[in-house]
Amino acid sequence: MKAKKKNVIAIILGGGQGSRLYPLTETRSKPAVPIGGKYRLVDIPISNCMNSDIYRMFVLTQFNSASLNAHIKNTYTFSVFSQAFVDILAAEQTPDNPTWFQGTADAVRQCMPHFLNHDFDYALILSGDQLYQMDFNEMIEEHVKNGADITIATLPVNAKDAPEFGILKTNSESCIESFIEKPDASLLPDWESNVSDQMKSEGKKYLASMGIYIFNRKLLVELMSNPDTKDFGKEIIPQAVGKKKILSYQYEGYWTDIGNIDSFFEANIGLTDDVPKFNLFDNDNKIYTRPRLLPPSKFNNTLIEKSLISEGCIISAKEIKKSVVGIRSRIGDDTIVQNSYIMGNDFYQSIDVMEEDKANSKILMGIGERCFINNALVDKNCRIGNDVYINGGKHLEDFSNDLYSIREGIVVIKKGSVIPDNYKIN
Repeated sequence: MKAKKKNVIAIILGGGQGSRLYPLTETRSKPAVPIGGKYRLVDIPISNCMNSDIYRMFVLTQFNSASLNAHIKNTYTFSVFSQAFVDILAAEQTPDNPTWFQGTADAVRQCMPHFLNHDFDYALILSGDQLYQMDFNEMIEEHVKNGADITIATLPVNAKDAPEFGILKTNSESCIESFIEKPDASLLPDWESNVSDQMKSEGKKYLASMGIYIFNRKLLVELMSNPDTKDFGKEIIPQAVGKKKILSYQYEGYWTDIGNIDSFFEANIGLTDDVPKFNLFDNDNKIYTRPRLLPPSKFNNTLIEKSLISEGCIISAKEIKKSVVGIRSRIGDDTIVQNSYIMGNDFYQSIDVMEEDKANSKILMGIGERCFINNALVDKNCRIGNDVYINGGKHLEDFSNDLYSIREGIVVIKKGSVIPDNYKIN
């Protein structure tokens, strides 16, 4: 039996305050954080759903959701003759629920009345801060074929990475028999599961939960009736092990959890590899985002090596190496950018405004002349003056002020910051 696509709804969990991604989440919710120069994090799970012919999606969020609302509204507009939608459900106080979301399960519980207004047999629950490409149809078909109550997408991991995850142990029929949250390395020999020969050869013998679940509608309603359980990974899943039929769906492709600045930075810079693990150039797995009517990017005497340059940029830099440059970026003469993510700008300054700023000794939007920028994340709408020197790296200690933060050696210039001429971070 094959699951009817129209009987699946997707629930995308936008996460909490996103404190580990600060300062990128200072003025926006985690799903709205720009990635890959022209996308937003929320575009990844939505695109995976659309590529799997799942067109009814809810995005659950509660912090700084204005930019996320605008992005969803301007991007995902479907035919009035279809049932397709992407709806944002922000935490709301009601007589029954006077508090904000207390966890992933609590978020789903508080939004259940909205879900139950729709006809569905299966709920696909996704995270809004992961980078991967998956055909959910295969996972749904395995769920239905095996008569499972819950299916969890699992990722084979090695002994070094296993203590960072919830680890599941399966039987010969790929059903989950036990679960342990972030096990100590000494416990791992007892937690090996059946994996493919390829995964065994790479030492990936442990199955980590990816935070991607399928629930049967009836069971989801039953589980959500208990207000004491707040989180799927910490409570719902462990409590269901041994009581419900829980299937492990093994996924062996690229997947990363964008939980902090370091993983976010590495995921973006990884897109510049010769053959990136996350493939943006795939006819069958398109990443959808807001269509913008921007001109081609323009370059003047710039050496570009292993970099992604988005639309609408005006670049006179000396060189750009292993970097991602976002939409509408402006980079001045003789500037060097390497191993960095420049997010770009939300709008252009007109020539008149630029002349006025120059006359008033104001720094223009973008990056000025003769700058050096390395190991940095430059958020949107920043104004960086001339002769600015930013050299991130492990030699820098964590730090934060009004202009920038340093996390794990990565210098993050905050959204809209004005960095004066000759400023140095090294």
